[in-house]
Amino acid sequence: MDDATERAQRARESCPFLTTKQAAFHLGLSPATLKDMRLENRGPVCRSHGRAMRYHIDDLEAWSNAGRRGGDHG
Repeated sequence: MDDATERAQRARESCPFLTTKQAAFHLGLSPATLKDMRLENRGPVCRSHGRAMRYHIDDLEAWSNAGRRGGDHG
């Protein structure tokens, strides 16, 4: 199991809702970029938990997979 898969599995087992900082790290983005994407309605689905925004790990994976590209990039 690779590191990203292992981290995602641990997140699902403990708490599937990630902060902006955690979600950005998972996606390889800066928290500021992820926040900008949220404000422009072009990022992954997020939820409001009180005043805090949270990203479900499954929504992050779905968003990331939707942007996959096939073919050889080398």
